[in-house]
Amino acid sequence: YLYETGLHVPMVVHIPEKYKHLVDFQPGTDVEGFVNFIDLAPTVLHLAGVEVPQGIDGSPFLGRDVRAKEVNSRDEAFGYADRFDEKYDMVRSLRKGNYKYIRSYQPFNYDGLMNNYRYIQLAYREWLDLYKQGELNEVQSQFFRPRSPELLFDLAADPYETTDLSGDPAFKAVLEEMRGRLNEWCSGMPDLSFYPEHHLIAHAFGDPVSFGRAHVAEIDRYIGIANLQLQDFAQVKSGILAALDADDPWQRYWGLIVSSTFGVADDALVERARAIASGDPELLNRAKAAEFLGLTGVESPVDAMTAALSASTDAAEAVLIMNSIVLMQDGEPGYKFDVQRSMIDESIRDYVEVKARMNYLVKNQ
Repeated sequence: YLYETGLHVPMVVHIPEKYKHLVDFQPGTDVEGFVNFIDLAPTVLHLAGVEVPQGIDGSPFLGRDVRAKEVNSRDEAFGYADRFDEKYDMVRSLRKGNYKYIRSYQPFNYDGLMNNYRYIQLAYREWLDLYKQGELNEVQSQFFRPRSPELLFDLAADPYETTDLSGDPAFKAVLEEMRGRLNEWCSGMPDLSFYPEHHLIAHAFGDPVSFGRAHVAEIDRYIGIANLQLQDFAQVKSGILAALDADDPWQRYWGLIVSSTFGVADDALVERARAIASGDPELLNRAKAAEFLGLTGVESPVDAMTAALSASTDAAEAVLIMNSIVLMQDGEPGYKFDVQRSMIDESIRDYVEVKARMNYLVKNQ
């Protein structure tokens, strides 16, 4: 997750006596500035006297000409989370000073969605059991409920990030600043995860840098569609419909995700979703359209999702579809699936994530 309990890792640095001339910090100093993992490589190069290549991420925090005052002034840290074994999500974060902004692009994929390795732990099982029994308070229950597309926390007052300030008018300026900064970061990379993973594996993994540079305009369009989540539905409905009608399959993909985030059973959205669920060239889009219809309670997603799963011959695509099936089965309102191992194409049955998701579905449906 992108909460501080997972991201904020203490770092202790020992400086041997013969290297102290390379460091501006005094022994026993507490450094208030933020250091990121991407800063480690350029720091090692800089300490070794090697010129840091242009384009490398991060900045040195030790070495000649690196001043303690400048390092202590660093107050931004970005976070990035997409996939955890067989569980998919897409979340970004920005910490600036004591404020923390979390942007959930598929907020209906709640934090507690089944992930096999963690539910082996008894504490996770008990947490889920207590939730199902209605014995948790509001804060404890958040783990099993959809998130808001954006969250804002004051870490000085709320270190465990349980009180969302994004809807508080007093923090509007902070929210808008953080939102804008995160958008700049996603666009500037550019963030390749605005394409689903199986598409990236097929088209980008050979040279992701070149792929990103060649698709900056497309990614910006996807970011724009995704950010429709942050506005009033009535104001952005036409934009969602335009995305659902687009020739570009990943504009349709993001239009469906935005539709599911709003969860409004609008007649025009329902009509488009039904058409996509029954015949979109992309199997994932068929599953995402069924996801929208299921989340809004318009109709069962079972037939469309299982048909898409059966037709897939791509392991990453199949796991994405099964992620939606698990959400439909375990979340609200809870649909009953009859998924069999024989539904999975023989060529992808042995992939670790495919087996993990399928084993869970077969055991728990």
